[in-house]
Amino acid sequence: MTDTRFAFGRNWHAFAADITEARIAAAEASLQSMLGVDRLTGKTFLDVGSGSGLFSLAAFRLGANRVHSFDYDPDSVSCTTQTRQRYAPAADAWTVERGSVLDDQYVGGLGAFDIVYSWGVLHHTGDMWGAINRVTRLVGPGGTLFLAIYNDQGLPSRLWWHIKRIYCQQAVLRPVLAGGFAFYFGARGAFGDLVAGRNPITRYVEPAGVRGMKFWPDLIDWIGGFPFEFAKPEAILDFCLTRGFTLRRLVTTAGVGNNEFVFSRDRLLGSNP
Repeated sequence: MTDTRFAFGRNWHAFAADITEARIAAAEASLQSMLGVDRLTGKTFLDVGSGSGLFSLAAFRLGANRVHSFDYDPDSVSCTTQTRQRYAPAADAWTVERGSVLDDQYVGGLGAFDIVYSWGVLHHTGDMWGAINRVTRLVGPGGTLFLAIYNDQGLPSRLWWHIKRIYCQQAVLRPVLAGGFAFYFGARGAFGDLVAGRNPITRYVEPAGVRGMKFWPDLIDWIGGFPFEFAKPEAILDFCLTRGFTLRRLVTTAGVGNNEFVFSRDRLLGSNP
């Protein structure tokens, strides 16, 4: 598995170099909308798999009194650190470190948080269900868990598993795959924009999408993101509900992409199965 793991952090460096106020505002708005709050004042925020550090920064700017970011990928840790140094150099309440959500000793030493956030990360660990289980333990009583997990599309998801593995294993094919899918997704998006009467260029300029992301880094992350797992929404619901959570919000996708879940912790179980 190590030989086929996608270099997420290197890809995020390309994005983080162009983080702007508009992208930060879009990330803040995404958190506000999904969590149903205007501010995070007085809350502790854990960013599991921080990537570029954009959403850790958004949480900090929304007033979280403690932000902790960690990632398995050293380049992602470096990227998040640079984002903090660039936009919040005096943020003593924001810590960044390397760690694995699959490391029981590391996870056990983190403590509990008011908000645990992991968007599009746990399905790339190689042990998605084990990762989700560990993350549920980090949510304090009355706390919130915000997850985004790839949707199980059936056969298309399984075909994407092979495409992603080939992308990571065969360097010579990466430009071909990236160029081909860039054309496909770009053309499909442009057609949809034109039919809807929108400017097809808008999606490539700021703010890019509802989460403040960029087309190219997002595309490469999608094509190359391996390990790759996925789940139907009901599987995630059942898994978290049996661990003392209540669903607060669910945003599903019909095809390629993530289903988003916001849970609240109503009770603590003695030992998660």
